[in-house]
Amino acid sequence: MKNAFSTFMSILILAVLAAGVYFIVQTVRESAAAAADAATAPFKGIQEANSSMQTQVAQLLNPTPTIIPDPVTYINEVRAIARLETIQYSIEKVITAEIGQGTFGFAFGDKLLFVAHGIVIAGIDMGKLMPGDMRLENGVLYVRLPPTEIFIATLDNEKSYVYDRETGLLTKGTIDLETLARQSAEEEIRKAALEDGILTQGQVNAENYLLKFFTALGYKTVLFEH
Repeated sequence: MKNAFSTFMSILILAVLAAGVYFIVQTVRESAAAAADAATAPFKGIQEANSSMQTQVAQLLNPTPTIIPDPVTYINEVRAIARLETIQYSIEKVITAEIGQGTFGFAFGDKLLFVAHGIVIAGIDMGKLMPGDMRLENGVLYVRLPPTEIFIATLDNEKSYVYDRETGLLTKGTIDLETLARQSAEEEIRKAALEDGILTQGQVNAENYLLKFFTALGYKTVLFEH
C-alpha cells in the first residue's frame, strides 16, 4: 500500500509540474505576441494612412463624374407618326479634325482622329399618303407612295471614340474640336448612305413589303406608280 501511494503521489506531482510548465510557456508566448503587436502597431497605422492617402490622391487625379438629372421634365410636343422603316445602314467613318496646322502647328496646333460608328435609317412616312394616292380600277390597285426619306442619321456613342489627338506644345487644345468632329461625322455618315443608294433600296423594300400587305388584304394585282 505504501508503494502504491508513493507511485500515485509521484504521478500527481509530475502532472502538476507539467501543467505549470505548460502555463508558463503559454504565458510567455502570449506576452511575446502582445509585444510584437505593440511594436508593429505604429507601422500598421502608417501603412493604413498611406493607403488612404493614395486612394484620395487617385480620386483627385481621376475623379468619377456625378450625373444629376433635373427631376423636372418638360414635354414640349407629342406627335403621332406613321413611319415605315424599310432599311438601316451601319457605317464606320474616320474623321480628321484639325486647327492651326500651319508653320507654328508644333506649338499652337490641335489635331485629332475620330472613329465614328453610326446608323442611318430610311423609309416611307405613311402619314403623307393622301386619299388620291390610292385608286382601284378594274380590279387593279394603283398606289403612289410618298418619297423615301432618311428618318435617322446618328452616331453610336458607345462605339465611337477619339483614336488619337496631338496638341501643340503651347496649347491645351480646342475645347469644341471633338464636338465639331462628331457633327461632321454625322453629316458624313448621312452622305455616305445617300451615295450608296439608301433611298432607292428603301423604296424597293417598301414596295415589296406593301405588296405582301395588300395581297393579304385580297388585292390580286397591285401596281406602284412613281
